[in-house]
Amino acid sequence: MAAEGSTFLFDAVIYLGAAVVAVPMAKKFGLGSVLGYLIAGVIIGPWGLRIVTDTQSILHFAEFGVVLLLFLIGLELNPKRLWEMRKPILGLGGMQVLGTTVLLTGVGLLFGLSWQVALVAGMGLSLSSTAIVLQTMTERNLLSTRAGNNGFSILLFQDIAVIPMLAVIPLLGISTEVTNDNAGWVSALTAFGAIALVIVAGRYLMRPILRIIAKSNSREVFTAFSLFLVIGISLAMQAVELSMALGSFLAGVLLADSEYRHQLESDIEPFKGLLLGLFFIAVGMSIDFGLLISKPFMIIGLTIGLVLIKMIVLILLARRFEIPVSQQGFFTFVLSQGGEFAFVLFGIATGFSAMPQEIADILIVVVAFSMLTTPLLLILNEKLIEPRFAVPKKTMEENIEPQENPVVIAGFGRFGQIVARLLHANKIGTTIIEQNPDHIERVRKFGFKVFYGDVSRLDLLHSAGLEQAKVFIMATDDRESGLETIQLIQEHFPHVKILARAWDLIHVYQLKDLNVEGFQRETFDSALKLGTDVLSTLGFEKHRAHRAAQKYRAYDLALMEKLYHVHQEEDQVISLTQQSREEIERVLEEDDHSFKSSDDHKSVW
Repeated sequence: MAAEGSTFLFDAVIYLGAAVVAVPMAKKFGLGSVLGYLIAGVIIGPWGLRIVTDTQSILHFAEFGVVLLLFLIGLELNPKRLWEMRKPILGLGGMQVLGTTVLLTGVGLLFGLSWQVALVAGMGLSLSSTAIVLQTMTERNLLSTRAGNNGFSILLFQDIAVIPMLAVIPLLGISTEVTNDNAGWVSALTAFGAIALVIVAGRYLMRPILRIIAKSNSREVFTAFSLFLVIGISLAMQAVELSMALGSFLAGVLLADSEYRHQLESDIEPFKGLLLGLFFIAVGMSIDFGLLISKPFMIIGLTIGLVLIKMIVLILLARRFEIPVSQQGFFTFVLSQGGEFAFVLFGIATGFSAMPQEIADILIVVVAFSMLTTPLLLILNEKLIEPRFAVPKKTMEENIEPQENPVVIAGFGRFGQIVARLLHANKIGTTIIEQNPDHIERVRKFGFKVFYGDVSRLDLLHSAGLEQAKVFIMATDDRESGLETIQLIQEHFPHVKILARAWDLIHVYQLKDLNVEGFQRETFDSALKLGTDVLSTLGFEKHRAHRAAQKYRAYDLALMEKLYHVHQEEDQVISLTQQSREEIERVLEEDDHSFKSSDDHKSVW
């Protein structure tokens, strides 16, 4: 037992030491952290210094890094937003998987493979690496861009597509373990049942359990349950031969609206970073350089061929779905590698005799090598291709002198633009900061001076001139980052008046908790104006419709204040809302009678 413990600690020291040395060096030379982890794995693995040789066990363990990453991303996407993404998920993702599978299957047939083996290879190789793509996008802060959103849609569809792929594999070969012809359909039904179970449990069971645990006021127990939740769902998915990452993503989505979301994020984030780095190290260790030495031209040729075929499909889709030219290179390169789930798919295929073991070994090496190409291609894109097309993303601290305008606006979307135009029309100097390159590229064509940067960084706030500014307007799309930025400004620039765009009542209450009193709900006034127009259309006189709207406005503001004191208690919120609804109906009815009586009285005179 002691020997096993010492071995585990020794391996942990090796992994951590390799990461600490390799990753900073890789980033120093502009190679990125992913390639640094991969290189570290190659160095300490069986084909390097042979310090660690059991690569498969560590690879399976490290896959939980991908699982935790998908859970955290799921927490950022509530079901409503996921539904809004259905078109790119089904359209773009479906076309990528189908197009790539067809092309790769065709290539397999040209190489003399049977159609069954060619189809399995095509399906497995059509998948991209969720870990590499999402880590790269997160590092470069590109998930919110057009390329980032579309890339994430493809990854999500790929995880879903694994279900039918797993169902088809048993039908393509003679299994040495399962001979039932209906095994594929049984597996598919089991998979859908498991997904349904996760949805039901996440919807109706998780929140009450989290509430009970939170009341214990034990941080370590909450952390333990957070890990138990993610790992338990992942193991359930693995038991029915599904993607663990897909299950954890679904769990995250179902908890995205939960009041415990932020606590879950903060508890899991440290584990995610460590395990994700360990995953890349394990991939580097698993690369079989013996096959490369014995069949160098075949391995290199297949790797280049795989990457090129996937790039052709991706560039066509980038143009079809109108991804900005400046982002098409990144979108194409970042998804061009094989995915970690191909390892699982090919392993299952050999078990059902749908693919010979020697072909599976070669394809696994090809997938691993294709992962090594992605950081290199992205460096090529960043150094040579992007500068030719993209509007330079000049950060404030690097390219302009510190600003001294009285107003700083963070976010130049639909809300921030209207505020900026009003101030500009009144000749009030504004410093505008935006993090979405799509917005910057578009609005600069209209003559606005917008700077690229992350307003949650203190050094950038200094460059933006917060010391001299009088007003800071928070109008970004990222609510959580915006709240953190507000706290940062209150701490370091207490003299600045903060005004904020509020998304909804929950966001209003979060702002009030931070003592931000200057806020506007972004759709409230426009919705109220539209409601007034509806009343006029239905026959209300204009002044009568306007009076009703103003009454409702006053009622809604009063209700908002009442709900703020009880908004954590759902029962009280529901009860108070129902009472207030009946009250406003009565008030408006009485006001309407009074209004009509007044008109009748005037008509007499």
